[in-house]
Amino acid sequence: MENPLDWQPGRRDAITDVAGIRVGHWTDRRGATGCTVVLCEDSTAAAVDVRGGAPGTRETDVLGPANAVRKCHAVVLSGGSAFGLAAADGVMRWCAERGIGFPTTVRKVPIVSSAVLFDLGIGRADAFPDADAGYLAASRATGGAVARGSVGAGTGATVAKMLGPERCIKAGIGTASLVGPRGIIVGAIVATNAAGHVFDPDTGSLVAGPRSDEGGFVGLPEAMSLRTAQMDAMLLQNTTLAVVATNAALDHHHLQRVAIQAHDGLARAIMPVHTFADGDIAFAISMGQLEVGPDDALTVGLLAVRAVERAILNSVRLAVGAHGVPSASEWLGSGPGESWPV
Repeated sequence: MENPLDWQPGRRDAITDVAGIRVGHWTDRRGATGCTVVLCEDSTAAAVDVRGGAPGTRETDVLGPANAVRKCHAVVLSGGSAFGLAAADGVMRWCAERGIGFPTTVRKVPIVSSAVLFDLGIGRADAFPDADAGYLAASRATGGAVARGSVGAGTGATVAKMLGPERCIKAGIGTASLVGPRGIIVGAIVATNAAGHVFDPDTGSLVAGPRSDEGGFVGLPEAMSLRTAQMDAMLLQNTTLAVVATNAALDHHHLQRVAIQAHDGLARAIMPVHTFADGDIAFAISMGQLEVGPDDALTVGLLAVRAVERAILNSVRLAVGAHGVPSASEWLGSGPGESWPV
């Protein structure tokens, strides 16, 4: 249900409503993995905030406020755990071929910040996005509609693993955007691969939890009481990745705060989140087209929280089952469902 007090979504309700942002996917359905590239070659600043206890990253330190570059030309979200970091090599090659990069006295060097999630437990454990996959995803990137659900970095994503992987629910990738006052636009794209339950923050309703023997979901208090040490040992297979973009020309220290606030969207929709079992990361990108005042950073942060929440919800609601793992709608019998072949 639409909240009448909320900001309205952009025309596509996607991160590509922010001008200059383009998104491309590479999907391996049989391997149950993939990657998603967010191109932002004309960005004016980028920031990152890492909250999970088990992150897998590349070129994130360069975005730190104490360092010289503080921007990137692309962000790669990838499956395949640490193996999937190889996808960034292909995106670097794609950018370099087009003269995109940070200027040096010798040549331009593309800054491709990346983060990975663990999806090796579904599909094939030896399948992961490589450099060619990253190159293809970059070559497919457009500023139009963005495919959602079990595609790209969300191809092998699952949630609700507190009672072990045999009770988890299929998730995927989602995107959303909101239009605020004075022409401010904020968009988000999220690959949701969380150990925790997923809730709708507006209603408090449970969107995805561990599958119960009765056909519904096991609630959070019960799931916590049923956990075992063996289940906890299997939980290091998660991570929710988020990218937030805005047209607002924020200073880097304000954009860093937006990256921090983006995690509030994760915390409002996923519980528990930011655990030792997750590599949760949020990137924030400014495309710098709209001049704003310092006070507008608060507005951008609030829009980022709401956009991330909505992206998480559609990443779960639009997922389809795969490799024996049903989506939430399939499990509850509220949607037709079309599971992929093994």
